[in-house]
Amino acid sequence: MPSPAETLLKPLTIKHLTLRNRVMSTSHAPGYGSDGKPKERYQLYHEEKAKGGIALTMFGGSSSVAVDSPAAPWNQISVADDSVIPFFREFSDRVHRHGAALMIQLTHMGRRTRWDTENWLPTVSASARREPAHRNTPKEMEDWDFKRIVAGFAAAARRCKEGGLDGFELSAAHGHLIDQFWSPSVNRRTDKYGGSLENRMRFGIEVFEAIRAEVGDDYIVGMRMSGDELIDDGLTNEDCVAIARSYAERGLIDFVNVLGGQARDHMAHAVSLPNMSFPVAPFLHLPSSIKREVGIPVFHAQRVTDLATAARAVEEGHVDMVAMTRAHIADPHLVRKLAEGRLDDVRQCVGAGYCIDRIYVGGDALCIQNAATGREATMPHVIAKAAARRRVLVVGAGPAGLEAARVCAERGHSVLLLERAAAAGGQIAVAAKATWREALTGIPRWLTQQALKLGVEIRYGVEATAALVEAENPDLVILATGGRPDRGDFPGSDLAVSAWDVLTGAVEPAGSVLLYDGTGQHHGASCAEFMATRGALVEIATPDRMVAEEVGTTNQPIHLRELYRLGVMMTTNHTLVEIYPEGNRRVAVLRNDYTHEEEERLVDQIVVELGTLPNDGLYFDLKELAANRGEIDLDRLLAGRPQPVPDRGFALYRIGDAVAGRNIHAAIYDAARLCKDL
Repeated sequence: MPSPAETLLKPLTIKHLTLRNRVMSTSHAPGYGSDGKPKERYQLYHEEKAKGGIALTMFGGSSSVAVDSPAAPWNQISVADDSVIPFFREFSDRVHRHGAALMIQLTHMGRRTRWDTENWLPTVSASARREPAHRNTPKEMEDWDFKRIVAGFAAAARRCKEGGLDGFELSAAHGHLIDQFWSPSVNRRTDKYGGSLENRMRFGIEVFEAIRAEVGDDYIVGMRMSGDELIDDGLTNEDCVAIARSYAERGLIDFVNVLGGQARDHMAHAVSLPNMSFPVAPFLHLPSSIKREVGIPVFHAQRVTDLATAARAVEEGHVDMVAMTRAHIADPHLVRKLAEGRLDDVRQCVGAGYCIDRIYVGGDALCIQNAATGREATMPHVIAKAAARRRVLVVGAGPAGLEAARVCAERGHSVLLLERAAAAGGQIAVAAKATWREALTGIPRWLTQQALKLGVEIRYGVEATAALVEAENPDLVILATGGRPDRGDFPGSDLAVSAWDVLTGAVEPAGSVLLYDGTGQHHGASCAEFMATRGALVEIATPDRMVAEEVGTTNQPIHLRELYRLGVMMTTNHTLVEIYPEGNRRVAVLRNDYTHEEEERLVDQIVVELGTLPNDGLYFDLKELAANRGEIDLDRLLAGRPQPVPDRGFALYRIGDAVAGRNIHAAIYDAARLCKDL
């Protein structure tokens, strides 16, 4: 089989446009829009991919074409009036100067949005069928709605062309308005827009015909669609093949971008945005089935995380373009690295879903392991050399320490990294022992490889002390000593073990177990799954309204599915207030947070997950010895200016969970933001 470079670096021509290779990024919603426009932050994010060698980057997932498809949720883009055109022109120029093409995704969300934002208009759809995800019942579209929305699509298409974009795709995927008409799960009409598949396609055909009349046959127009909705009452693969064939044969579309599933509810959403619990490219057979039937290029995106899988998809003829969207969030320069023969330097997406999960709670897309993504105005993807070389000592080889060592080495400093364990990883090594989260180990593996490649000296099995640090005569000391389990301070807390104890194998799961999760993150649910797979009878209790409440949209449904499958009992709205012994067993006292009534559980073992407290002993041993007394100048840090350089002695900095328990991204951002200017 040819190498990934041979396969993926071949150009592809669509009408007048030649794409320089077969790698793209699909339209998605990073939450970077401002006032409904793609301003500087949005543009810099995509420009970085263009610099990195991508052929086509698509932006504006779910960009609105009408006032009753609001752009305000998730800071989206509105293409509903001409004020967006200057921003498109600026955006196009920015991406084109690096040799990449730029397209947008247009849509009307139909019922897949909320009515109580922006204009407070009712949502509309093919039929008045409630959508579970957004919990609203839409208005059934009437005659004037069809005319208005079709005209809105056509006008938005004109704005794309006038804005210098290379084309656009219309979203008929994930349960948007076009595919709401297609799908029998939504469309219950009895007029010319309902009933047979031919009738259900009619509205979409009218939209594309109006678009073609507006922009002409030469402008590139595509469609994103499902190859199988993967729900009992939805579109089958045969239906989707027939739809794609019909639209292609009519000359309405120049490419089709195919995915699997749809997103009407939480579980369907998690399936359509597969995380690390899924194999790579789980739905590649769907675009392949459509490619056999259409004479236009076929694109595909869904958990294609590595270049070898991408190359296989193209080489075997399943697709013409392969989208590595989340892979580019992890490393926007992956195509350039491929072309330069630097495959080992590609920071591979691990499928954590952190980027997407943030969006669905109103945040912005951030990569769990690349702190520069989405922060291109202030955080570099390529680290500049420092003016002077210094001796840097880093303590702790978790994500914060490894990133600190890597960035300092990129700066040209001499770096020594001390780790008391026998291997790198820190808390990631604990988290990855859970049932489906092993892929997290890719984060410390890449960081370690890069650090070693840059000349970092790593000493494992070394317990750092103040005397040892001073003996190394460093200029800079960065403490990334991480955290330790918080075991709580309620009566009898010493009778419990931590989730860490269980996951590391220090404590074996007992026969019956109560796991108390006070954080609502992955850790408690993961540990419950881990114990249940080893035969324990597990109950997970939490003060939250649901188990894993802080876990996002692509991950929480997987946890819940596994907990139900494994027979784990889930008790919500209860706080663990006391533990006491009864013989060789334990009694947990749980208090209802609303009624204050107490219940007891007699079990063999109680496990608590309460987050972490900082391992800060070494920091306080060194604080008075350091020239800066451990202080980080926060104004300089936020402004991207170097920390003050001491006249003598060493400067001391503390990062990651050694400061306060947070998450992997926070640890890596702490390190990158500080060290890029040291």
